[in-house]
Amino acid sequence: MRLRSLLFVPGDRPDRFAKAVASGADAIILDLEDAVTQSAKARARDAVAKYLAGERPVPVLVRVNALGSGMTGEDLAAVLAGRPDGVVLPKAEGAASVEALITMMGHRSAPILPIATETPAAIFQLGTYGAVADRLLGLTWGAEDLPAAMGATTAREADGRYTPPYEMIRALTLFGAHAAGVAAIDTVFPAIRDEAGLAAYVARARRDGFTGMMAVHPAQVATINAGFTATPDEIERARRIVNAFATQPGVGAVALDGEMIDAPHLKQALRVLGASS
Repeated sequence: MRLRSLLFVPGDRPDRFAKAVASGADAIILDLEDAVTQSAKARARDAVAKYLAGERPVPVLVRVNALGSGMTGEDLAAVLAGRPDGVVLPKAEGAASVEALITMMGHRSAPILPIATETPAAIFQLGTYGAVADRLLGLTWGAEDLPAAMGATTAREADGRYTPPYEMIRALTLFGAHAAGVAAIDTVFPAIRDEAGLAAYVARARRDGFTGMMAVHPAQVATINAGFTATPDEIERARRIVNAFATQPGVGAVALDGEMIDAPHLKQALRVLGASS
């Protein structure tokens, strides 16, 4: 499953489901958690279950309520019969949370995308996801719930950059995902009218090693998809790197365009070509 862009849609707004699909997102996330008020939870479950029963042009994930909410079981009972393409687990606290969700799902299991940084305790479990990697779609993080849990006023500087604690958490999530061998999905960019800021954020995410990103508005999807897609120049250079090594088998480093290229460059080139195929 290609996951450059994952677009959140409130589960109690079925009128928005088709628009979300039409946005071009690689997947949509029908939300039963934060985007839905307590009084609308049952209505949202019904709407999501009805949508899952029909044809799905793109993969559909469902964000359930957190394990400690007392509502996860009701969410799963409503949606698992529709075989969602994944379950997004908020406030995950390491492999133990994933295992608990797997147990709750029983035989109607689905791949899981943990939001892995929403509680203070979760930060110390980011290295444990390798134990359940075969059940994961990837690993992602959030910069909203954690500061609220700690009484911090914000996770961002005035210019939109993360403050040092949350910049560290972003990096730890990135390392945790790659250590587990799963997709590293960056968090949302909440300023939906800041197109330049979004493009810069996406470029930085791809530069750092994230493979995709969550979105909160359909207008963000095209920029995210473009940012996580290799350009023709990048693909061409990757091919030249691979060919340079192919023509000199057994050599650990080759010269290309006045630069010495070695094994890490070859690995990255193969990654670019794999993602673009």
